[in-house]
Amino acid sequence: MGSAGTVFLMYHELGSPDRAPCHSEPGYVRYVVPAHEFREHMERLAAEGWRASNVTQSIASFGGKNVCITFDDGCETDLTMAAPLLNKLGFGATSYITVQYLRQPGYMSHPQVRELQAAGFEIGCHSLTHPYLTDIDDKQLHDETFGAKDQLEQIAGVRVDHFSCPGGRWNARVLQAVKEAGYRTMATSRTGVNFPTSDPFALARVAILNGMNSEAVSRLCQGKGLAGTQMKERGRDVLKRILGNRVYDSLRGIVVGQKLR
Repeated sequence: MGSAGTVFLMYHELGSPDRAPCHSEPGYVRYVVPAHEFREHMERLAAEGWRASNVTQSIASFGGKNVCITFDDGCETDLTMAAPLLNKLGFGATSYITVQYLRQPGYMSHPQVRELQAAGFEIGCHSLTHPYLTDIDDKQLHDETFGAKDQLEQIAGVRVDHFSCPGGRWNARVLQAVKEAGYRTMATSRTGVNFPTSDPFALARVAILNGMNSEAVSRLCQGKGLAGTQMKERGRDVLKRILGNRVYDSLRGIVVGQKLR
């Protein structure tokens, strides 16, 4: 990336042939990056001289050849597959955890969250139960932001400063709730590059999908090829507003499922 900006990469679960993914829906599976692909991504970035940081480090020092690595949901593969490789390469990362996913099949246990933190991963919050925050009432929104932060800090034994929005859904009401809960930043799923002048409560990220090769990831870290994705996002945003989240997701699941067949 250029001297002033930093790309934040958004990963989810890592996959391997010997374990089933946490969910089987096509809309979820497309975000499950095989562990060998993730290794290729990280090793290429290291070979090209990139530094990979967590959110706290990245917002303190934008630009240069730096990329921010993030994971959503709190899958056990953050600890078992990602952390050993990232530690070997000297890379940092932030794991945004959905609190009530913990202890479910495929997700971390409470001790594993503490183990991940001790291994050098930064712990962030991805809500309490992973709803679309724009669709819930004020009481639940408080639980999903403030309540989730409180519970996660007790589980991890550290302060939790960073929040990411489930499904990338957010609005002014969500933003206010996140600020009032005491977070320092909020990450979205909006594609883009973050700069020192960027709003820390509307951080852009770039989703990494199953099948993306290391060359594509390297280009994304340089800020290349983002314009096409941003145009598609604007179209999807219009459809979400017209159809609503539930209908949009239903239709999207059908389309993605057909593409994966």
